[in-house]
Amino acid sequence: MQYSIDQNLTRINAAPTSLKQKVYFNLQKSIIELEYKPGELLKKQELCKEFGISRTPLSEAIALLMQDGLVEVVPQAGTYVARLSMDDLHEGAFIREALEIAAIKLLAGIITEPQLVKLRRNLRLQRVFIDDEDFQGFYALDAQFHAMLLDFTGFDKLSRVADSAWINVNRVRRLLMPIAGRVEETYQEHVEIYGTLERGEPTKASNALEKHLRKLMTYISPLEKSHPEYFT
Repeated sequence: MQYSIDQNLTRINAAPTSLKQKVYFNLQKSIIELEYKPGELLKKQELCKEFGISRTPLSEAIALLMQDGLVEVVPQAGTYVARLSMDDLHEGAFIREALEIAAIKLLAGIITEPQLVKLRRNLRLQRVFIDDEDFQGFYALDAQFHAMLLDFTGFDKLSRVADSAWINVNRVRRLLMPIAGRVEETYQEHVEIYGTLERGEPTKASNALEKHLRKLMTYISPLEKSHPEYFT
């Protein structure tokens, strides 16, 4: 699989081939990046005008977003961006952690030099984006780093399951951007994870990754109080 730094936070493995898919991926990206806030009304007429489409592909795209848990339709009221649920976030983080830890334990014993090169390149770009204070770009690279850990196992279904579980965590992570030092801290944790893989240390790799993923939830949990309007 080829990787690029402008990939969405939920990875798209193939280019959209239909109008429905194009609208779906664009709206999904906007919701994940909080351009549309949790609880915000999606105005269908304005969206049709923005995309230059009829209501049919928009309705089809919204149906896909409902399957993702990103929107909800309220009868007689409209279509809204789904609010966040702390229970869903904890469940998604639990699933992702289980998959990534299993993956990295395997990967530490089989990772190849070309795969290490891709991870090193990603880390170099992370450093550049941090120095440039391009946090949107950094988060795309962060997502790419974790995607590679799953993809390098050779198990294709891992990524799809992990992406589905993580989709709402990706939304809420955007609220962490203003937290001083978190981006640099995340980068250093990635460097530590890479080092354990390079040295072929499965136990240290899984411990470093577990610490990294669980630390994220310690930052996310207080957001329910600081941004109550975004949560159910």
